[in-house]
Amino acid sequence: MSTLAASQNHSKLGIHYEELACAESQAESSSTDSSSYATPENITASVKKRLLKGDLADMPMSDRIRRLVVEDFALTSHELDSLVEQICASVSGFGPLDKFLKDPDVSEVMINGKDAVYIEKHGTLQQVQLRFNSDAEIVALVERIVGPLGLRIDISSPMVDARLPDGSRLNAVIPPLSRNGPVCTIRRFVLGCKTFEDLVNRDFCPASVVEYLRHAVEHRQSVLVSGATATGKTTFLNVLSTAIPDRERLITIEDTAELALSQSHVVGLEAKPANTEGKGRISIGQLVRNSLRMRPDRIIVGEVRGPEAFDMLEAMNTGHDGSMCTIHASSAQDALMRLENLVLCAQPTLPISAIRRQISSAINIVVHLQRDEAGHRQLSQVLSVTGCDGDEISTEPIFQSERSGKRAHSLGAKGPPPGASGAFGTHSGWDSVPARRAVKPSSPVWETNRSLPEGGEGT
Repeated sequence: MSTLAASQNHSKLGIHYEELACAESQAESSSTDSSSYATPENITASVKKRLLKGDLADMPMSDRIRRLVVEDFALTSHELDSLVEQICASVSGFGPLDKFLKDPDVSEVMINGKDAVYIEKHGTLQQVQLRFNSDAEIVALVERIVGPLGLRIDISSPMVDARLPDGSRLNAVIPPLSRNGPVCTIRRFVLGCKTFEDLVNRDFCPASVVEYLRHAVEHRQSVLVSGATATGKTTFLNVLSTAIPDRERLITIEDTAELALSQSHVVGLEAKPANTEGKGRISIGQLVRNSLRMRPDRIIVGEVRGPEAFDMLEAMNTGHDGSMCTIHASSAQDALMRLENLVLCAQPTLPISAIRRQISSAINIVVHLQRDEAGHRQLSQVLSVTGCDGDEISTEPIFQSERSGKRAHSLGAKGPPPGASGAFGTHSGWDSVPARRAVKPSSPVWETNRSLPEGGEGT
C-alpha cells in the first residue's frame, strides 16, 4: 500500500498522520536491531512506522497493533497487554490521558505545559506523575481530538473549545496566547446526581429544600441557578428538570451540549462557532429568539454569559413560565446583579429601572450553589424574587446555609419549608398562587434563623 493511500486510511480511523510520520523518523533513528534494544519507546516507534506503511490494514486497530508487536518483539503477556493499550491510546485515543479519563472519580484533567499535569479527583486538585515529551506531542493530541469535529488549533487559531463524544468539554490554548506552552483542560461529563433523592443522599441539600424546589418546578416557577465554576450547576439543572411533566415540549439551548433531560419531548439546540474565515457563527441569543418560533412550553438555557441574557428574559416574560438557566456568580444576590449587567451589555439604552422590573417579572427563584474547602458541592441559598420595591428588586430568603467550621452541615429555614403548616403542608396552596410569582412564606411567621421543623433537618 502506498504512503498516500495509507494516510487516507489512517484519516478514516482517526489516526494522526503527522504523529505517525514523526514516529517513523524516530524508528529510523533508533537501533536497527530493535529486538536487542526493545524499550517501550522503540517498540512504539517501530509499530507506528508499520502502521504508517499500512501493514495489516484490514484488521481492527487493537488486533493490528498486537500482531505487529508480537512479530518483532518478545514480551511477556502483561508487558504485551500494557504496551498494546498504550500504543492504541497514542494513535487513536487520548494518549497518556486515557487512564485518567477512564477513571470515574476524575472530574477534570488539566495540562499546564509538557511538565505539569493535574487532575481533580473527589473534588480535590492533585498533580500526577505524567510528563509529555514535547509541546508538539500535546498539540498533536489536541488536534487528534478536535480534528474529527471539524475544528482546528494552530498559530492562526490558537484557542479551541470542543465537546467530546461522551459530553466532556475540552478547552485548549497554545502559544502565543499561553506562556506555559500548550494548555489543555478537559472537564468530564460526570452525571453524579440524577434524581432529587440523590441530592439528599449525597448531602447536597436537605429533603425539605428538595421538596420546595420540586414543587416550584412542577408549578412552573422560573429558576435561575447560580454558582462559581465547577459547583455542579449543570448537574443540578438536570435534576431540577426531572420534575417537569413529560407532556411538555422543552427546548434546551447551550454553548456546549451537556444537559441530559429525561423527558421524551426535548429539542436540543447548540451554538455554532465561526468557521476558519470568521463566518457562520450562531449565538445563544439567536437560538433563544429562534426557539420562540418552535412552540416551546419551557426554554432551558445552559448558561447565560453575554447579551443573550436580554433574549432569555424576553422569552420568560412572553408566556414561557417555568423556564430555567444558569449563571456564574458568587451569591444569589450577585446573580441578579450580574444578570442586570448582562442585559445592559445588550441594551445599554434601557433604563436600569426597566431592566430590574423585567428581571423581577421573569425570575421567581434563585438557587445558589457552592463548594467548601474540601471540594464538597452543596446548595447554599434559595432566594425568592417577590417583585420590585420602587426601582429595587425585592427578594426574600427562603433557605440559607449555616456553616460550622469548614463544612456546611445544615440549612436553616428562612421561610416555612414544604411540610410545614399552611400552604406548604400539602402544597395545595401552590394552586392559588399566580404562576408569575414565587410562593412566599405564609403564617405562622417564621423567624429568620429558626431551625427546620421535625422532618426538615439537613443531612
